[in-house]
Amino acid sequence: MSEEFKIEIVNPEKSFLVKDDVSEVVVPAYEGEMGILKDHISIISFLKPGIVKILSKSGNESYYIEDGIVEFKNNNLSILTSSIFNIADMDKSKKQDLLKQAEEESGKEEINDQSRYLIDQKIEVLKTLN
Repeated sequence: MSEEFKIEIVNPEKSFLVKDDVSEVVVPAYEGEMGILKDHISIISFLKPGIVKILSKSGNESYYIEDGIVEFKNNNLSILTSSIFNIADMDKSKKQDLLKQAEEESGKEEINDQSRYLIDQKIEVLKTLN
């Protein structure tokens, strides 16, 4: 019996990624990192800045996301996000630019606690990538 399921990642521009041979996906949910395997219970959750790790027969991949929604139902995983980058394709200057933007946002006094939390998460993740 196959232990694989389907993933689709969509951003505003296009369907970013579709794979049918996924064995596990780890997503940065608000509740903490969440591992999803075949036959996981149905879920819908918000995503915070972090790394989406995809393990599949065709190779493992990692993506940096800044936000999104994840839904798993009937062995189909959907991730909707406004910002996603393939870590393997990100050069050092892109990572540093994202980190600099996040640090500038963090310095603003008019942001609320929730925004500050998300910016701090973004900074923490981006520092681990550099």
